[in-house]
Parts: sequence; structure tokens; C-alpha cells
Amino acid sequence: MKKLKIGFIPLFPKLYDDGGNGRAASRDVLEPYYEELAQKFEAKGLEVVRTADFCRIKNEFAEAVALFEKEKVDAIVTVHMAYQPSLQCIDELAGTDLPLIVCDTTTTYDFDPSQDPKYISYCHGIHGVMDMCSLLKQRGKPFAIAAGHAEHSDVIDRVVGYVKAARAAKTLDGSSVGTIGGSFDGMGDFLIEHTKIKELFGVKVVESNPAEMNALRETITEEEIKAEYDINCESYVGYADLTLEDCRDTILSCLTTRKWIKKHGLNAFTANFLNIGKDCGVATMPFMEACKQMAQGTGYAGEGDILTASITGSLMRGFGEASFVEIFCPDWKGGTVVLSHMGEINNALLQSKPAAKKIKFVYGKNAVDPVVSYGAYKGGEAIYVNICKDDKGYNLVISPVEMLNIDSELYTGKVRGWLKPCMPVERFLEELSKNGATHHSSMVYGASVDELVFYAKLIGVNPIVIK
Repeated sequence: MKKLKIGFIPLFPKLYDDGGNGRAASRDVLEPYYEELAQKFEAKGLEVVRTADFCRIKNEFAEAVALFEKEKVDAIVTVHMAYQPSLQCIDELAGTDLPLIVCDTTTTYDFDPSQDPKYISYCHGIHGVMDMCSLLKQRGKPFAIAAGHAEHSDVIDRVVGYVKAARAAKTLDGSSVGTIGGSFDGMGDFLIEHTKIKELFGVKVVESNPAEMNALRETITEEEIKAEYDINCESYVGYADLTLEDCRDTILSCLTTRKWIKKHGLNAFTANFLNIGKDCGVATMPFMEACKQMAQGTGYAGEGDILTASITGSLMRGFGEASFVEIFCPDWKGGTVVLSHMGEINNALLQSKPAAKKIKFVYGKNAVDPVVSYGAYKGGEAIYVNICKDDKGYNLVISPVEMLNIDSELYTGKVRGWLKPCMPVERFLEELSKNGATHHSSMVYGASVDELVFYAKLIGVNPIVIK
């Protein structure tokens, strides 16, 4: 994944410089502190674009924002070095399309009654934070804020998390999603017109056609087929028990899909298993390619769901560990829900090496029996995410969950995972449907509710938190 990049802007009042005590006193402490903070972000893997000096007046903010826009940063991160009056910065910060993250921190950790009051002059930036955030709210500019001491809290990590959300949102607009076989006839919850997804989210839809897919398949050489078979024998438990001829049709369909994704530069794709078959140019459902593509950061969703596929892809590009998921069955007794699907799971999020087998496929139009891979989702804290629509527009349902690090030999041969909601499973399922959640979702490991709320605001949808 491409390195996250921020524009790091320090805010400072010109009044202090004009008064003569700024550079001699406050700046001697605060300039090194700004650099210290920048290095902390770099230590977290971020690329930091610094300003030439503290920003004090409108033209200095304009120059800084222009620099950040030129550098194509993922977000602007502000830090108030002192109280900087907001009317000097607000037009530029509220007017840019770049996401805004406020890092609310100070040099001094301890301000109990025994602290020397001279440190007040280095630590009163909260005035400016409150002033600026109030105007940001008035102007409708989405922003995130993380407050805390850089050494004694997780404030740096929380800022980084918001930058990930900003990256995810940034990559949705201008992305492209491919669809093989169109939408699943009769499923209406996730359905969106191609013109509408472009209008609302900036996503371009690419439809496959049989002639193109057949032509791509014809370019696949015997050497490519054999190489893919050898790779799969090493990558999947049980694959070597299958002959090359057992796997040929699946390999051809997977490589055809891969070439199609590369040809169009797709960021996500979906396949409708009902329309898979020789007539559409993809003879077998490319289950294994969906698994591989998700592991490499390409979004996916089943049944022709271009919207969830696109959202999942953008979350992958921001947060890394994400996947398309479906709730299949509630475990009323154990307080969990079972995640499953026919053969699509992110291989990078499994407890162990994925396994493979050939299955009988009774769907599709003249479809050939595919080889599928499967496994169990790994355990860990995650966020369940669902893009859905009500009578007012689109919402993003967000709920913190725990993926349990459990498995069972009884489920061998199945895509599976056990999700424990943050509330009784009965209430969780009620809340999802009360809020219009579709039956297709995304799941993000290692993210926070606040980060996903920020993401929702950045892509222009209403966040609904269930917790």
C-alpha cells in the first residue's frame, strides 16, 4: 500500500512575533516541538510535508494549503502552537477539498498547581482549536480531532487512524468497479444505477462482455496455466491433490478475470454467479480470483453488488485489512453470527493457510464446476460496515465487533467466521435491519468507530453507529 502522506501545518499568532517575545521565547520551545511531532508521524510510517514556517496570517495559510494540494497529501493535520485567531485560517482550511484532522496537543503533560505557570505560554493552543473547530462546524467542513499528550496518550496513533480514513475516502472518488454478469435478479437492497454511483461517489462502472472475455482467454498460454497451477499447489492445502486438468477451467477463468481487471485498471469487481458460464466468456465462477484479488487490495462483493465492492476496495486502500462479508446464521445460544459465502474470502485475513477443493456447481448458465478455496477468518477487533439507503439518502452503518479466533473441523470446506457483536445478537440483528442495512457488508480489522464515522462524512453519507 502506498505510504500515507500528510500536510502538517503549525498555527501561531502573528501578534506574538510582533510583540517581540515570540521568537525569543515561545518559538525557541515550539519550533523544535513541531519538528518532534513531525518525526513522531514519520516514525508511524507517514510521509510528512512540512511548512516553511509557522502559519500566522491568511496568505501564509493559502501558501501552505496550495503546497499540500500540489503534493497531493491524503489529509491536512493541524497543530495549534498557541492561540491563532480562526479568521486568519478558516477560508483556506474550510475551502480546500483536502480532509482536515486536528491534532490537539501541547508540550507540557502536567498542569497541576505545582507546575510553573511560565509553561502556560507554550500550552494554550486549545483556545485556537476551539475557535477554529467552531467555525469549521459553522461552515459544514468535515473534520476529525484527536486530543492528548504525544508521549502519554495514543493521540498520534489516533491521528494516523484518521489519515487512513481520509486515504480510504480519497480513493473512492475516481475509482472503477467491474461487473461480470450484471446484478442478481430480484435483489434490491444493494442495487444502484451505474449513473448514480458515478454521480454520488465518483465510481466508474465497467461491464464485461463475452467477446472481450473470450479474447482475453485466448491470450492465455499453456505456460501461464502451468505456472498458476504450480503457485496454487504451494499456496493451498489440498490443491496438489487435484490434477492440472481438474483445475484448467478454473485457472482459465481466474486468469481471464485477472487480465480484465488489469486491462481496465479496476479497483474493485463483482461477479453474479447466476450468469456465469460459457455464454458470458467466463466458464467457471472465479471464486479463487476473488479471494486473491481481495488479498492484494482489490475490492469485491458478490452477486453484482458494485456499491459494496467499491466501498470494500476503498477501505482496503485506506486501512489494509478489510473484506467483503455476509451474515449467514445467528448463533442464538453462543451470542455470535456466522459469516460465510460460497467461495469468496480475503485470503490475507485467514487463521491459517487456505484450502482448496473442486465442487459441483448447479448454478450459472452452462457453467463448469469450479475449484474453490476456503478458510476461517482470524480473530481480532474489527468494525462491521454496511453501505445502505433510506428515504433520505445513503447511510453507513458502523458497529464495533470481535472476530473470534475459533474454528471447527466440522466446517472444513466452508468459508466461515464467528462474529461477536458488541451487544446481544438479537439486538444487533434488530438494529441492523431497523437502520436498513443490506445483506452485503464490509469488515475492517484494526480500525475504530470514529475513523469510520470520519470516512462516512468524507464520502458524503450519514454515519449510523450501532454500539
